[in-house]
Amino acid sequence: MAKTLPGPVYHIKTRRLTLRCWAPTDAPRLEQAIASSLEHLRPWMPWARSQSQDIDAQVALLRRFRGDFDHGRDFHYGVFDRDDRELYGGTGLHTSAGEGARAIGYWLRADQTGKLLATELAAALTQVAFRVDGVRRVEIHCDPLNVRSVEVARRLGFTCEGTLRHRLPGPDGTRRDEMIWTLHEAEYPSSPAASAEIEAYDALGRRVL
Repeated sequence: MAKTLPGPVYHIKTRRLTLRCWAPTDAPRLEQAIASSLEHLRPWMPWARSQSQDIDAQVALLRRFRGDFDHGRDFHYGVFDRDDRELYGGTGLHTSAGEGARAIGYWLRADQTGKLLATELAAALTQVAFRVDGVRRVEIHCDPLNVRSVEVARRLGFTCEGTLRHRLPGPDGTRRDEMIWTLHEAEYPSSPAASAEIEAYDALGRRVL
């Protein structure tokens, strides 16, 4: 596996969105976005069930995200409107999928769901994963009950490889199943993700896609 373009990608533009590496100064907007959508997020995002509303805790979290990004350990992005004025949510190209792979995770504010924004951002990250990071496989993990996430994976041409039973912590203390959706490098060129129009930039603002 070799990178095909210089990376990592710090800044991505899609038709409606800006995805960029978090900065500690984003903490107030992050706090507000999560607070406005806690009931929406808690069934699907375990972190939302114990999320601190303290602004200093948010700053510490974003400093950790930035440190992981700069050191190539993991890649969290904030999701903003195209003009980078309004925070819509968060996403990431996560290294937890193992060597030669990335896992895409995402969440959106409750008032930004139902607009196909998750599909748009996941397509962009899929392109970055294959074309810049040079991975062999991209994954999306989701609860089978999270029908919107299931549809994101299907729209982008991912295949469900299986469902792991009782793997995810549910909001009521029970365990839920976890679907594993994958797209492999040989499948990527003909996938809907490959046709998405994006701009991607490195840490110096040089365009790489």
